[in-house]
Amino acid sequence: MKVAPVFAALKGDPDLQPLLVHTGQHYDYAMSGKFFEDLGLPEPAYHLEAGSGSHAQQTAEILKRIEPVLVAEQPAALIVVGDVNSTVACALAAAKLGIFVIHIEAGLRSFDRTMPEEINRLATDAISDLFMVTEESGRRNLIREGAAPERIHMVGNLMIDSLRSHLEQALRSDVRQRLVPDARYGLVTLHRPANVDNAEQLAGILSALGEIAAELPLYWPVHPRTRKTLSNSSLPANIHLLEPLGYLDFLCLEAGAALVLTDSGGVQEETTVLGVPCLTLRDNTERPVTIDEGTNRLAGTSRESILRAWTETRSTGVAGRIPDYWDGKAGERVKSVLLATFLPGGR
Repeated sequence: MKVAPVFAALKGDPDLQPLLVHTGQHYDYAMSGKFFEDLGLPEPAYHLEAGSGSHAQQTAEILKRIEPVLVAEQPAALIVVGDVNSTVACALAAAKLGIFVIHIEAGLRSFDRTMPEEINRLATDAISDLFMVTEESGRRNLIREGAAPERIHMVGNLMIDSLRSHLEQALRSDVRQRLVPDARYGLVTLHRPANVDNAEQLAGILSALGEIAAELPLYWPVHPRTRKTLSNSSLPANIHLLEPLGYLDFLCLEAGAALVLTDSGGVQEETTVLGVPCLTLRDNTERPVTIDEGTNRLAGTSRESILRAWTETRSTGVAGRIPDYWDGKAGERVKSVLLATFLPGGR
């Protein structure tokens, strides 16, 4: 969702030739291949097939497999997005080879180092040469950490580019007829290890979801690793598990939901633009603009805190606004920064 708008902006440009590398960190068809189809991304020039494993194993495998690609291609720059293991591994390999590193979605901070993504964000930004940020908090965090202001560029949010360009198509999906018979429903996504691997924490979350589901049927596209954990749990009534969804089907359900409960950063952003109330099942967020300006509310992870947030949302509603630069033009701004960086004299 973050790479597709950059490719669309650069397509056909005579001076900027993008080459796509798929690390294989997400290898399930529904979690990767279907997204390529839905977003119109080309076949990757390289597929590293790094696969799964512990954080250390996966990061090391990607490091090992990306290095010969970088040596062979000698790119002017490596662009990495987000905060996954692929982000930090590829950035590290490039930096050690003296290749210019550009981090898109830079500067986001949860200030919670128990989150693997936070470590990835900090490490990637420490070795990046150019930063493209989605919100003002990213710029402030980078400056506080010592980044030169002239290396930081506010480009907006590529996730929202993808959303805006595909929303009309997504709304034509028949996913609701196929999978969601209820006219009014909530949507759930959970995948963070702290939520799904901790039996006590998961039990509290499921208890809260069960109470909410008594009033609002909940539909939950389940991440493969989460399904393994749930197989040992007794699900409350009115919580319906779904197989992982492609981008368009998920966006359709998200846009039509009365409520979204999630621990995903990207879903916090999407619901803000869609105007859908969102309860983030975490104690922190690296995307504070979704709370300050959007429709997001931190709900914590205990039964009591989640139900409290649900009660507040149900009684007061939300009146969010769309943050600045979340206008569907981030890809074009990325292109402008790249041209200014690598062709400073213009063309």
